[in-house]
Amino acid sequence: MYQAPDRYKRMISARLPDGETLGVSTGNDDRSSSPLRDVQMIARSKFAPFFAAANVVGALLVAASLNHAIDTAALIGWMMVIFGVNGVTLMMARKQAITHIGRSGKRLPQWLMVGDVTLRAAIWLSLPVLVFPTLGANEQIILASIMAGSGVAALGLTVTPLCVNVWMSMFTAAVVYCLFIGRDAIPFSHTLSIVFILGVAVIGVVHLARWAYGQLKTTADFGSQSESANLLLEEYEKRGVGWLWQVDDESRVTYLSSRLVAMLGKPSTQILGQSLPNLLGVQSEFGNVLSERKPFTGLEMEVKNDRGSRWISISGDPIVDTAGRFGGFRGVGSDITEVRQQQERLTHLANMDVLSGLPNRGRVRQLLGDALRGATANNVPCAIMFLDLDGFKPVNDTFGHPKGDAVLQAVAKRLCDEVGDTGHVGRMGGDEFAIVINDAQSRKNVQTLADNIIKAIKQPYVIDETEIRIGVSIGCAFGPIDGATVDDLILKADLALYEAKGAGRGVTKYFSSELQSEQEDRIRLESDLRAACASQQFHLQYQPLVSAKDQKLVGFEALLRWKHPQRGLVPPGVFIPIAEECGLMAQIGDWVIEEAAKTLAAWPEPITVAINISPKQIVLPSLPNTVSQALARYKVPGNRLELEVTEGVFLGNNSSTLDNMKRLRQLGVGIALDDFGTGYSSIGYLNKAVFHKLKIDGSFVREAGTREENVAIIQSIVQLAKSFRMNVTAEGVETAEDFERMRDLGVDTIQGYLFGRPLDFGRADQMVRGMLKQQAAG
Repeated sequence: MYQAPDRYKRMISARLPDGETLGVSTGNDDRSSSPLRDVQMIARSKFAPFFAAANVVGALLVAASLNHAIDTAALIGWMMVIFGVNGVTLMMARKQAITHIGRSGKRLPQWLMVGDVTLRAAIWLSLPVLVFPTLGANEQIILASIMAGSGVAALGLTVTPLCVNVWMSMFTAAVVYCLFIGRDAIPFSHTLSIVFILGVAVIGVVHLARWAYGQLKTTADFGSQSESANLLLEEYEKRGVGWLWQVDDESRVTYLSSRLVAMLGKPSTQILGQSLPNLLGVQSEFGNVLSERKPFTGLEMEVKNDRGSRWISISGDPIVDTAGRFGGFRGVGSDITEVRQQQERLTHLANMDVLSGLPNRGRVRQLLGDALRGATANNVPCAIMFLDLDGFKPVNDTFGHPKGDAVLQAVAKRLCDEVGDTGHVGRMGGDEFAIVINDAQSRKNVQTLADNIIKAIKQPYVIDETEIRIGVSIGCAFGPIDGATVDDLILKADLALYEAKGAGRGVTKYFSSELQSEQEDRIRLESDLRAACASQQFHLQYQPLVSAKDQKLVGFEALLRWKHPQRGLVPPGVFIPIAEECGLMAQIGDWVIEEAAKTLAAWPEPITVAINISPKQIVLPSLPNTVSQALARYKVPGNRLELEVTEGVFLGNNSSTLDNMKRLRQLGVGIALDDFGTGYSSIGYLNKAVFHKLKIDGSFVREAGTREENVAIIQSIVQLAKSFRMNVTAEGVETAEDFERMRDLGVDTIQGYLFGRPLDFGRADQMVRGMLKQQAAG
């Protein structure tokens, strides 16, 4: 059998680079184990001469002791058969040890070996059993003793326990039979002696057979493991998976794979016997690990040579002999340079924003965490600035994303130029940036930096000969003063940024306890708003709309109101933005549509009701269906319902907005453009045939008496509306002079305190009923 070289046997327990142990598996079924079968066949051929000789010697003892009592011809014939059978089986056993082993050998059936033993036992016992009854007492004692002793011949079968059991069973049965027949002639003392001889032979041979079989099995398994380990280790090195190493108790090299020798760039003669930590150039780290004399795994080290440096991962186990003496280390290792480089690339990509080349959100959090720990340890505050670009969304919408990306890259460069070594600039995503300042002890310096950033970002950007202008709002928080954790500090900076955006933009705001209170109040208000939707705490108030021509009531504008159980009346300017931000506007808007349709059903024609539609709701594809179903449910014609939208709807998805408006107009529903002229220029959309009315904002109306330019603006709006065949409504009419001026300028409908403040449904209903009575009386 092939035996693995000693150096490979010593490596069997080495660990792979990932910490797992290099091992081999053995078969669970002993009978089907090819190495065990081969060992059995070889051992059987070696013991075959002893077994044959024991049979022949036993037969000769019978012939020598009983030749006068047994027929000579029968005795000679019996001995000749024994000689022939044992000679033939001896040669067969030797041949089978050659032809029935190894991978190419055909397996010898076990029944054939058992049959061979059964045949030889039967032949040997045939004559003694047949002649035993005819012999005298003395001859019977001699023959029974020889039979009992001949059972020891089974020692030649110890490698196959089943054959031992068959042989001993047949001889035991034969001796017991003979003693039973001669029980009257053979003295009891002699019977006990024969039984004792037989028992010793049976017990001794059976136990010896079990022990011998166990030894053979261990030898076979070890041989299989050694061969498998040898093949695996050779494959391990051949395939370039890794390399093997071994050192003595003083860390001197006793074996190194050729791959590691090549990496070190030295001839093997200069490596063997040298200190491995010194050769690797990591004396302190690796040497300390080896000095502990404990298993280790995945130890990563940088190995430098004339051709550069490589990273390796090394694992090892201490070598301890049976006496407990430490003999060094053996282990495995691998070159992980490419893995390390790949990890570094992935780490870089994971921490970097691809567009700007700045640290991304995750990396900013790490940098802020480092700054916060340093601020806590050194008692020097740090700061986090959140920056949000003002007016950037129209850049993407107007010039396209490529130019928008170019602007973001230019912004990143200007921020880095302004910040310099003062802090770290990162991109949080979209048009949001962040700056982490490690030393923010001087708030004046932080304020100066913020002012410089605002000035720098305001400067125009020339992208492909296109000049683009944007601004920036900044929110700042200081740690650990404003927040002791990264999440808390980010929240505080975000609150400050929110305040900066609401303060007119292009400014810097710092976190304060008042901001925290406002945020907490907003959170409570949002929770209360959700409860209000569930418990229907809303109601509508109705402000009259009158004809400028004859001052007759033509309709109402339904205004949403929320009466909070504790706060009382919450202004729409407070809760509407919150509802839009937290996604409740669609639900509230559907309720308003339903209430308006119900109200119209209670009032006669031609009274109309106008309701305000949020920009968040106008883009919903379900809006036309919602309106259609409400009108159908209360049997109200579409031309009695009017939807008012602000110019802000054109800042979003214009295609879906216009599509919804056209579907609503097909239902007969009127659409009015509210607060015209105060926001985003939407004149280009007036020719889309979706508006039937323009509403002039009250600020123009109230100042028309003192500012001539306002009169000119209103006159222009009226002329523009007439050219598109639209009606005009003037809001905020509070005096008779305002009314007369608007009427003279050509306004169609008047709305304002002059003709009524917003009313609840009961008082509005009384106004409608009063109008009906007047019409009936007239």
